[in-house]
Amino acid sequence: MATETRSLRAIALDIYDTWPEVNYAAEPYLDAMVNLASIDDTYGQDRASDIARYFLANAGTWRGSDARRIKAELKGML
Repeated sequence: MATETRSLRAIALDIYDTWPEVNYAAEPYLDAMVNLASIDDTYGQDRASDIARYFLANAGTWRGSDARRIKAELKGML
């Protein structure tokens, strides 16, 4: 059985639910991800894949099992 890929919007909402105090540097990318469905989309002039990468680069302070699970999911989409 194949696993279905969640939308970036669903992932971003999951992050907001599990990361109580989002890092200021990661927040703009997380806000952009709320407006994206696929890793192949664009937001303004930015590719969704770049936005996800920038989020991951700035989410180093987010730790724990939810963080590991969701970061791995995002990395798997790249």
